[in-house]
Amino acid sequence: MPYVNVQITKGASRQQKAEIVKDITDSLVRVLGKRPEYIHIVIQEVAEENWGFCGMLTDDWKAAQSE
Repeated sequence: MPYVNVQITKGASRQQKAEIVKDITDSLVRVLGKRPEYIHIVIQEVAEENWGFCGMLTDDWKAAQSE
């Protein structure tokens, strides 16, 4: 039973999340021969202030990029 945990920063639409779930499921079926009904995918959305990137919090990094 494959379990996939996808962590992304907040902001993806429901449609985008549905597409991610479909693509990951299709890949596991195609590559590993897994049955879709046994594949579990969890999408966790993390606030940018709780995600570090490039030595900075992501919201600070994005603000610096726009300066």
